[in-house]
Amino acid sequence: MTTLAWIVVSSIAMSVISLVGTVTLVIKKETLDKLLLPLVAFAAGSLIGGAVLHMIPEAVDKMHNSLAIYLWLLAGFMLFLALEQFLHWHHTHNATADDTPPLTYLILIADAIHNLIGGMFVAASFMVDVRLGITAWLVAAAHEVPQELGDFGVLVHGGWTTTKALIFNFFCSATFLAGGILAYAVSDQINVVFLVPFAAGNFLYIGAADLIPEIKHHHSIKTNVLHFAAFSLGIGLLLAVRLVGG
Repeated sequence: MTTLAWIVVSSIAMSVISLVGTVTLVIKKETLDKLLLPLVAFAAGSLIGGAVLHMIPEAVDKMHNSLAIYLWLLAGFMLFLALEQFLHWHHTHNATADDTPPLTYLILIADAIHNLIGGMFVAASFMVDVRLGITAWLVAAAHEVPQELGDFGVLVHGGWTTTKALIFNFFCSATFLAGGILAYAVSDQINVVFLVPFAAGNFLYIGAADLIPEIKHHHSIKTNVLHFAAFSLGIGLLLAVRLVGG
């Protein structure tokens, strides 16, 4: 496939993932609670593993270990910190959160921005190397599943109908494709490789500052071991991909 085809297909696939939230309507709360945090831990490991084992080394290779790599890395980290501070953006994974209607719209706005940025850096990764693009997509998808489960539950429990929540969630996820097309369109005028370390900063922030705090405050040793194992599995899989892919 062409690079543009990879970008479009992967973006559509990411939008389809937004529909995964519907399982919150058929799974018992107790079962969902048992699944959600291990998924969050796995996503955290995948994000951090993707940044450290794939995105940063690729940026070093393509940008010759220049200072710009680390400035873009910091910029990606700081942007998501700013989004969380000034938009009160929090990737909730509590499917029964008692949120007010304004906050439900705020979650959708933040997710739309997040997906736009995500589409840009996944597209940039495909333009650098197809294997890197696939890795970036898989890492983003690993994070998207628990996020969509939580967000869909918040919308429904915040008073939205199932249909309305599905439609709005899907349209917000469509900004992923918009971001991908935008990055591809400007790639002739701008070298979009800077989005690779920028994405690594995004990954590190979401994994370390947003997801890990949700899994580390448990008193049960069994629960902590499960979460650590899921986190380690996320990193281990990204390491395996790196070793196999060279």
